[in-house]
Amino acid sequence: MENTKKFRLDLSLIIPVYNRPREVEELLESLTAQTSRDFEVVIVEDGSVDRCAGQAERYKASMDIKYFYKENSGPGPSRNYGFQKAGGNYAVFLDSDCVLPPGYVGVVREALTNAWTDAFGGPDRAGQSFTTLQKAINYAMTSFLTTGGIRGGGEKLDKFYPRSFNMGYSRQVFEATGGFSQMRFGEDIDMSIRILEAGFQTRLIKEAFVYHKRRTSLKQFFKQVYNSGIARINLNKRHPGALKPVHTLPSFFTLGVALLILLSVLFSPYFLLPIGFFALMAFFDAALRNKSLGVGLLAVAASFIQLTGYGSGFISAFWKRIILKKDEFAAFTQNFYK
Repeated sequence: MENTKKFRLDLSLIIPVYNRPREVEELLESLTAQTSRDFEVVIVEDGSVDRCAGQAERYKASMDIKYFYKENSGPGPSRNYGFQKAGGNYAVFLDSDCVLPPGYVGVVREALTNAWTDAFGGPDRAGQSFTTLQKAINYAMTSFLTTGGIRGGGEKLDKFYPRSFNMGYSRQVFEATGGFSQMRFGEDIDMSIRILEAGFQTRLIKEAFVYHKRRTSLKQFFKQVYNSGIARINLNKRHPGALKPVHTLPSFFTLGVALLILLSVLFSPYFLLPIGFFALMAFFDAALRNKSLGVGLLAVAASFIQLTGYGSGFISAFWKRIILKKDEFAAFTQNFYK
């Protein structure tokens, strides 16, 4: 696509939300501290019972906010609904559990003004106020030890695929692609692939980071990454060739851990040494990065969950979609609708 940098950049920050009013309040509070205030906020309440209409109303005096309630349809269609209602010509999509540093909007505006790109993504970080568990999960999701360092916060070997917790694209992209699909998970990577297939450019803006809180438990975290493993196979079925060797690493890790545990039971506990070595690496790396032994300990658990959860979801999807030839929804009814 041709460079369209010349038109005026009107930013619309679109926030889909489902039963998270407290999170929305924290995000809106961070928006009041932005050094660049030329933007609108579009909140899309996706069928929530616990709504954030009150939070949106309280902040209307501080910024331009549009609030919409709709029946539940999932994150992708809710983002599309928000862009349809937005007045801007460039949308920035944020998850409700994100908090923005004061310079975020200014960084995005300057980056797009100086070097236009059709779509961008930014990384995520752990904030100082995060709980020990949140910091540990953030480590597992961003560390190269867990292959997390390539999931939207680092440079790709070939092309960059923005993630929807911190992602933006122009109205031209929206009109050409139709926006996000109805996939229940993996819809952001699907969108990024379709953006690139349509001939648009994508870009990582490293300085446009967000603090991604991920309010979750280790059990919920396992389900999240398990679904991500499923999504990777579904994405390859939709977009043949999208599966790269690096995407298979967690499944090999999962099978390797299972084999080593079995061998330790049958033959010798020494077979557990590689697992212990990985655990020590994760512990020391996370503890040093966060200056916390507690984060280091929890990061070991989070790292194993990230790898084995993703890996087991990938293996399950490979069996059902590739071997048994089931379709996307029939193979994973519970994951899509629960």
